[in-house]
Amino acid sequence: MQKQPLLGLTLSELQSVVKNLGMPGFAARQIASWLYDKKVTSIDEMTNLSLKHREYLKDAYEVGAAAPVDAMRSIDGTVKYLYQAGEGHFVEAVYIPDEDRATLCVSSQVGCKMNCKFCMTGKQGFTANLTANQIINQISSLPERDKLTNVVMMGMGEPLDNLDEVLKALEIMTASYGYSWSPKRITLSSVGLRKGLQRFIEESDCHLAVSLHTPVPLQRRELMPAEKAFSITEIVELLRNYDFSKQRRLSFEYIVFKGVNDSLLYAKELLKLLRGLDCRINLIRFHAIPGVGLEGADMETMTTLRDYLTSHGLFTTIRASRGEDIFAACGMLSTAKQEENKQELI
Repeated sequence: MQKQPLLGLTLSELQSVVKNLGMPGFAARQIASWLYDKKVTSIDEMTNLSLKHREYLKDAYEVGAAAPVDAMRSIDGTVKYLYQAGEGHFVEAVYIPDEDRATLCVSSQVGCKMNCKFCMTGKQGFTANLTANQIINQISSLPERDKLTNVVMMGMGEPLDNLDEVLKALEIMTASYGYSWSPKRITLSSVGLRKGLQRFIEESDCHLAVSLHTPVPLQRRELMPAEKAFSITEIVELLRNYDFSKQRRLSFEYIVFKGVNDSLLYAKELLKLLRGLDCRINLIRFHAIPGVGLEGADMETMTTLRDYLTSHGLFTTIRASRGEDIFAACGMLSTAKQEENKQELI
């Protein structure tokens, strides 16, 4: 019988587990402490549970922690880890150390339905949603876990397309029984799905980053097919209903493509679109991917855009580009691994 993982269960789910096994209610918090604080990898290590109760647990459950199956290390210290996510499927998590910060970029799906033109993960198509276990495992089994200061849900997949499991993972990261992190340490990135965006804002206090990339709806539709279902203008109007002026941060991600969205005309349209919204813009260099005829703009162009937007009241930064020598943009390593597996089966 396939055993169920305990890692990735919320406290209320753990309470159901111990109740069903006839264990005392306080055992749920004990198990949570072993999983999320003491980082055990086996039920036998949960020594404040009686031997009998550990045997009950082991009959149907396992911790469910699984180490990365591969890693690529960059000269700048960035490490891309590959985790197995079901038979023949893999997802990536990217560890990014930077002076006094250490950020982990976490995946939420195997592949992605959004099919953004500039994204390697989208070229894979969609395979499966990750479970809360598979999301939390990227953190729990990370070799540098104790160094982490921040998590960004910006890896493979669209988090709002797997919102139930993502919200469970976010609860574990921020709850007192889990990692006890401040929501300010976590940012979720989304193309902006109507069905999930409002719910995420209302059920979580984590930061939000919206993938924008162009303020022109028709052009955004060419780059990001999700624009057809929920336009950037609708997204911005929805966001105007919420207060982002205090602890919670709202940002817009803008990959700058050479000759596509890099002129001051686009900067002026950005100012119009976002006028009055408490937010910032993150300009991002493009990591080229195979078979896509897009190029990244040069640093001079990006600096001009940044300075223009900031001088007109829209705080703008240029995100440092990391791990280019290991293809740190999501999807490259997992695609290669899946292709390798297919060849082995032939």
